[in-house]
Amino acid sequence: MLPERKQLPHGVPSWVTEGAIYFVTVNCAKRETNQLCREDVAVELKGSIQLRHQKREWWVRLCVLMPDHLHLLISFSREVSMSASMANWKCFTARKLGVGWQRDFFDHRIRDLHSLEEKEHYIRLNPVRKGLCKQPCDWPYCWNSDDFA
Repeated sequence: MLPERKQLPHGVPSWVTEGAIYFVTVNCAKRETNQLCREDVAVELKGSIQLRHQKREWWVRLCVLMPDHLHLLISFSREVSMSASMANWKCFTARKLGVGWQRDFFDHRIRDLHSLEEKEHYIRLNPVRKGLCKQPCDWPYCWNSDDFA
């Protein structure tokens, strides 16, 4: 019998300051299939991220779409939990756009400026490492906080 995958805990401890930044990765259920980097889907994903950003459910510092996953540098509101925010967004985008998401997501709280810069660099270089573009600035599916204002 195979072991069951445990659900990841996404609770934010009370001692974590409001506005903490998280490195979040959300994977599509079908890896190696381009579900996200299609113009029609990307526009809708960006709009749905922007709407939640404007409603102050979360604050997105950086988002990079890859064909089968996305990376975020994001802060969450105290009013809506990280788990609920991500679950609601994934449910909405799955229903509206037909994106098949994996059940959970990965999150890591950024603890200092060095770690933030490291994760931002990693995220921006992801399309280059995958051979999708030559320079990070060439990737059309990379958005920062100014793109969501």
